[in-house]
Amino acid sequence: MEWTQMLLMYVKAFVVGGLICAVGQLLILKTQLTSARILVGYVTAGVILGALGLYKPLIDFAGAGATVPLTGFGYTLAHGAIEAVKSDGIMGALTGGVTAGAGGIAAAVFFGYLAALIFKPKMKT
Repeated sequence: MEWTQMLLMYVKAFVVGGLICAVGQLLILKTQLTSARILVGYVTAGVILGALGLYKPLIDFAGAGATVPLTGFGYTLAHGAIEAVKSDGIMGALTGGVTAGAGGIAAAVFFGYLAALIFKPKMKT
């Protein structure tokens, strides 16, 4: 891959991921929504856009800029469920999303535990 193509790929990922995060920050600052509700909204938006086939073009354009934010996790859940239904029938709707997201979930648990070991977290007072 040529260095200019790689630079363009990085810029697209940064801009798209940054815009997704900027929308979340605006929701925090300008609305009464809690962080948890925004998180659920992002995952749900990723599921809906993934199920409608609208999120895949964004992933093709921005790569990690679209897959790393929470909307990408929602897309992974929807895509996994859709693929599992095609191969396993209706039971795939219950298992496909978790199977597709298992790697990311396992990594989050592992690195969260590792960070807790390194940084000695304390309870808020």
